[in-house]
Amino acid sequence: MNTTAVVEFDAVSKKYPTDALKRHFIQAVEEVSLAIDPGEVFGLLGPNRAGKTTLVKILLSLCRPTRGQVNRLGRPASDRATLARVGYLHENHAFPRYLTATGLLQYYGALTLVPHDDLRRRIPALLDRVGLADRAREPIARFSKGMVQRLGLAQALVNEPDLLVLDEPTEGLDLTGRQLLREIVNQQRKQGKTVLLVSHVLTEVETLCDRVAVVVRGKLVHQGPLSAMIRQPSGQPRSLEQALQPLYANN
Repeated sequence: MNTTAVVEFDAVSKKYPTDALKRHFIQAVEEVSLAIDPGEVFGLLGPNRAGKTTLVKILLSLCRPTRGQVNRLGRPASDRATLARVGYLHENHAFPRYLTATGLLQYYGALTLVPHDDLRRRIPALLDRVGLADRAREPIARFSKGMVQRLGLAQALVNEPDLLVLDEPTEGLDLTGRQLLREIVNQQRKQGKTVLLVSHVLTEVETLCDRVAVVVRGKLVHQGPLSAMIRQPSGQPRSLEQALQPLYANN
């Protein structure tokens, strides 16, 4: 495996049992191999039920592959110590609604082993950055969907991660929020940190990503530079949607 890669999947497969006796299985992911380099913004694309969520779960040690090996930040994914260096924005938040914005960031900061003094300095700056400084002491139950998404961005950054995993990060964000997301991703890139972006919003992928991988029915059907993907054989440009259509249709 590539020792310099921040993320690497080597011939990874995952099957889920469909009955209690484990006699029948669904193949969620099959023989996926890909690597994500330091300082790269990498897009993971595919239709619904393609296997993207399974790959993210395996990467974050939320489930184990049936076959194959996964490295995260230079160590096997089974080594949970590296999780403290990962930031994760989940597609569907399940934040305790009784917590305040500050309380939530304190909680996630403690989970990722951030020292208390660092949290005390970092949390006000993060809330200001995502436009929630005036809601720091307010319960999450009073937040709109867009505000919760902004808080999720702050939560994913509270440990200053080397690897930032964003699953549908624009969900609920308005135009200003989407611009904030772009600024955050670009800053991570400038700092030499790595971002994995899972999104159906292709305009964001086109704007932000250096390389992409496309998964269809659990199989990796394409990976490479975004610039090459949206360039036709004739040399003429095309949209990412136009490039994806034959990949989705033919697999």
